[in-house]
Amino acid sequence: MASIEELRADRLKKKSLLEEKGINPYPAETARTDSVEDFVANFSAYEASKETRVIAGRVMSKRGQGGITFCDIYDGTEKIQAFLKADEMDGEAYTLFNDTVDIGDFVEISGIAYVTQRGAQSIFVSGWNMLAKTLRPIPDAWYGLKDDEERYRRRYLDILQNTDLRDLFIKKAKFWQTIRNFLITEGFLEVETPTLEVTTGGAEARPFQSFHNDFAMNVYLRISVGELWQKRLLAAGFPRTFEIGRVYRNEGSSPEHLQEFTNIEFYAAYMDYNKGIELTERMIKKVVQETFGTLQFTTRGHTFDLSEETWKRIAYVETIKEMTGLDVLTATEDTMKSKLTELGVTYEGTNRERLTDTLWKYCRKQISGPVWLVDIPKLVSPLAKAKPENPLLTERVQLILAGAECSNGFSELNDPIDQAERFAVQKKLIEEGDGEAMMSDDEFVEMLEHGMPPAFGFGMGERFFAFLVDKPLRETQLFPLLKPKND
Repeated sequence: MASIEELRADRLKKKSLLEEKGINPYPAETARTDSVEDFVANFSAYEASKETRVIAGRVMSKRGQGGITFCDIYDGTEKIQAFLKADEMDGEAYTLFNDTVDIGDFVEISGIAYVTQRGAQSIFVSGWNMLAKTLRPIPDAWYGLKDDEERYRRRYLDILQNTDLRDLFIKKAKFWQTIRNFLITEGFLEVETPTLEVTTGGAEARPFQSFHNDFAMNVYLRISVGELWQKRLLAAGFPRTFEIGRVYRNEGSSPEHLQEFTNIEFYAAYMDYNKGIELTERMIKKVVQETFGTLQFTTRGHTFDLSEETWKRIAYVETIKEMTGLDVLTATEDTMKSKLTELGVTYEGTNRERLTDTLWKYCRKQISGPVWLVDIPKLVSPLAKAKPENPLLTERVQLILAGAECSNGFSELNDPIDQAERFAVQKKLIEEGDGEAMMSDDEFVEMLEHGMPPAFGFGMGERFFAFLVDKPLRETQLFPLLKPKND
């Protein structure tokens, strides 16, 4: 088998041959009249009219013998067979095609719609032009993409050759667009909020830090889709807002976690979490049905059915008590540590908040869903409103599917005194070394003192989409982050 260096040298010679013939191997213009998809859709009409049409695309295969050559042309919309016959076109053009065109090249093809003797719809070629001469072969013609890192690094080739992967990203785009359409129909305004922040808010996570040269200060990449900014917009008089955007968390990687991903967050004034549950359940069912054409899924060893009329609600504290025998509201930190050790669960943080969260995550993995998790403790919900009947719990809700949290929502805290006190608790956690605790935001508290209406806030990430297609989160990203390749 020829080496990549030998294959590249051969293609460079073909490029030079084109140039010697006065042909630009990389022209800017094309006379294309149809996408391949349109050519195929109008094939019968074009066949009847014998009208010359022009298509363009990448050569995906090439074969032939004697004075006949076949190749498949793909332009990202559809694939069509091109049929070249030496005695039916300019002889030099036919020879040059065979001498210079390789699999992977982009070409322009002129011809008529034609059905071969074997019944294959084709374009009978009368002329051609080179649009982009490739210097490296696509994997099937070389040695293939050997492992996941190679696939991610050369994602353009991975997608080109894997129609299932291509369809996945088309489906993912539809997933987000359907959410956008639903919210706009429900009266939400799409907004854009800062991705560079002085203090990060809206989640508990370790942020990425950078330096702003002009202002000479540290800044952070956001860890939520503008939660504290969107709440400012509620105070400004916008009743419903949403944003779909990238967030960044400087944490570990796993099949369910990456450092950069897309989230949706929306905020609705005069809506509590009970009304919010009704809205989001309706939204999720509609989005999933339109994107996938079904509401039944099997993923991560779990099977769940989203078509249930109303999804069940389970309580945070009671669920942990049922599964572990521990009441996280009254148990001591030492008791929590002992229970985690007994369960064989590795834990890092040793403060009460982290221990509580770790116990819940142990239980969560055993739940297939769909269920709404409610009555979540205030300790792990620094931005949610407390329940009037039990101030240790909050009006917070999470959708649990396949053992994981797929969304987060709550009746937003709009009491400035309560918010300031919770920020103070988070600040103490940071001082004690908790890298995931939430930063204080005094200007946000000041906004609350000016007044923010009661509201429901909701967030959901692309992890939900990854669950539905039963893929690691990394596989559902077009270009996941990779370390530089060693020379």
